[in-house]
Amino acid sequence: MTDSSFAVLARAFAQHGEDCPLLPALHQHIVSRAGAVCSVLVEMDPETRERVGTSGYGAFPDSVRLAEADAQVLERAVGPEGVVHVTDLPRVCGPLARAIGAAAAIVARLPHDDHPGLLIVGLGGQALPVDLDAAREAASAFGLALEWTRLRRSTDLQRRLREVVLALSRGVTTTRSLTSGFETLCLGANAVLGARRTSIWIHDRRARQLIMQGSSEVGRAASTAPVGVDDSRSSVAPALRLDRPEFRAQHATAEGPLLLVPLRGRRRALGALVLEGLQASPGERVVLLDAARDLGRQLSSVIDNVQLLNEVLRSRRELEDTFNSLADLVVVCDRQQKIVSVNQAFSRRVGRNLERLRELPLAEFVGAELAAWVEAQAPTSETRSRTAPTRQLEDPLLKGIFSVTVTALISHEENPIGTVVVMRDVTEQARLEADRTALRQQLAQSEKLAALGQFVAGIAHELNNPLQGVLGHLELMKATGKLTRPQVRDIGVAYREADRAAKIVSSLLVFAGSGRRARRRCNLNTLVSRALTLRSARLRKARITVLRKLDPHLPRIVGDPLLLQQAFFNIILNAEHAMGGAAGRLEVSSMLSRDGEWALVRVRDTGPGLSEAVLSRVFEPFFTTKEVGTGTGLGLSITYGIIQDHSGQIRAENHPQGGAVLTVELPTDKMVIK
Repeated sequence: MTDSSFAVLARAFAQHGEDCPLLPALHQHIVSRAGAVCSVLVEMDPETRERVGTSGYGAFPDSVRLAEADAQVLERAVGPEGVVHVTDLPRVCGPLARAIGAAAAIVARLPHDDHPGLLIVGLGGQALPVDLDAAREAASAFGLALEWTRLRRSTDLQRRLREVVLALSRGVTTTRSLTSGFETLCLGANAVLGARRTSIWIHDRRARQLIMQGSSEVGRAASTAPVGVDDSRSSVAPALRLDRPEFRAQHATAEGPLLLVPLRGRRRALGALVLEGLQASPGERVVLLDAARDLGRQLSSVIDNVQLLNEVLRSRRELEDTFNSLADLVVVCDRQQKIVSVNQAFSRRVGRNLERLRELPLAEFVGAELAAWVEAQAPTSETRSRTAPTRQLEDPLLKGIFSVTVTALISHEENPIGTVVVMRDVTEQARLEADRTALRQQLAQSEKLAALGQFVAGIAHELNNPLQGVLGHLELMKATGKLTRPQVRDIGVAYREADRAAKIVSSLLVFAGSGRRARRRCNLNTLVSRALTLRSARLRKARITVLRKLDPHLPRIVGDPLLLQQAFFNIILNAEHAMGGAAGRLEVSSMLSRDGEWALVRVRDTGPGLSEAVLSRVFEPFFTTKEVGTGTGLGLSITYGIIQDHSGQIRAENHPQGGAVLTVELPTDKMVIK
């Protein structure tokens, strides 16, 4: 080997350019210069894992086929030096000696990991000098030639496949057009890759099946049954679990091996591309695998994009259908409260379609109160962390009572860009609920009052007996006359307190219906003033100013003065506690109703007012907002019972300027039924 193998490559390029036959030129050079019998390039078959001849000179490469064990023997013989002179080839590797018809050989490893193979130069029986360095150089030249040949072949395949995929993607906008373009792609793949038959299978995730949606054979896709993704007998199903294209020898046909190409999208397995009857040498199969990988990636991208587009379009249609199916009135506005979109319910309500509503201010189609409230809920950077506000109001333009919810419209960049206003017509529900609430309150208060009466009566009866015993014994002790003056004084104090307790028990029995009521005509202003006097010291201490506005011409009422005074005392005490011990103002007024049949007493505090939850339960027995141990929850409930027993009414509400207002209405004496 006097000439350099790389010089041969350079000379071949100079003579033939890019179309030069590099591998044959190298084989001829080696055989002629080494006086060899033949030169064969052995590479790994990616399908069978055997070492097979892919090119040569002086021998038929197709006849060289080494089992893996024989190939390993040669690899060990080559060793770390990368080249070896085998003088007794029949003994070392009989199959190779018979295939190339040589008794000795030079074996060199190709120095390219991407193309593992061996250069085998068969020698005759004559003893000729062997240059191992030249053989090592020749192996490097073969590796370079293989790289160039395959790169050129791969580039050509990729260019032609890119044209096939580009032709498909140009005409694809929907799944239907994609399916019709599959046949064109399959025919193009046949022509470019040399397959006899190509088919495309799409994964149906819901049905867990692979469905043929394209084939190079006309009509085959329509007549081929789906394949289950877990079908172990199928030659296609394994493709879903592959990471890269693979030849499948176990599924080969008489026409050639089967090449499975997995199709994968961004988040899921899309299906498989199947090429059948590929007629290619083992060396060309490596190039085909690279080309099939690129084809699979490009086809996957097209399929994935079309499927995602269809999902977006389908989601948009579903969203529009859902949007228009809502019975609630829905309006989408920009940050200037101009209409962007509405549903059909709103269009029908205002008598205009979307095109005539778009870009118009929302305030033109809703009442001033609703428009102002929606504008007040304008989204800000902190809107996302705020609960969507809801308000019920009556709208004169929309003609009804609506429960309105305003939600911030957030862009994909998480910036507020408008509002979504949802208006639910609750006109009928509001009227029915108002009637139900009034009825429920009446029934509940009656039941609570009856239960409270039984409870109070039981306690009063239990306390009355021991109190009478205490009073009797105290009177007996006073009658003996054998007591000192301090003892007489202490017994007197005890007697007075016990007697007061007995009167309270007697009042409870009267309230509970277990005693006679002391009904008589009385001055309501006097009873209110007495209740204020009893609490005046504590009110002054709490820095609460009392403002009285009592009507001096208020008619008298008929009732039990003691019970009514207790009722007003409870109301005043509750107002004092509502102000939490802070300085405030207590306004007490009395007046006559417009029809002259009711005497009214109003007590207003300047506390925080009552929440909706408290307003609905303020007169319930044992309901209290005070801390445990500081209130029984009976004060206002007893007051409610006293007023109801006097054929009156009591209601609690919040004052527009703050604080709570309790109003008592009692019939004047001319309204009392004797």
